[in-house]
Amino acid sequence: MLIWLFGINRLDPYSKTTLSLSGDVQHGGQLFRINCAGCHGIAGQGLVGPSLRGVTTSRSDRSIIHQIVSGDTPPMPRFEIEPQGMADLLSHLKTMN
Repeated sequence: MLIWLFGINRLDPYSKTTLSLSGDVQHGGQLFRINCAGCHGIAGQGLVGPSLRGVTTSRSDRSIIHQIVSGDTPPMPRFEIEPQGMADLLSHLKTMN
């Protein structure tokens, strides 16, 4: 049982790298406007996709990263981004609270 729990809590290399970086809010905002605003709204208020206001208070950074890169919840596409870009995007999302 302990081995199973350890496996769940272990970070994948992408998330580990992303979470070790400092994000740039301005660059994250640019990435958001280019890639996310069409569905989530320019201010994250929600359009086709759900509102992202307060998402960083209700979901962990790891969960948000997984949501963005996995494509597990269509119609949200799988989004491939370098770890620094993801760190920047997370920083921007934290301003939407």
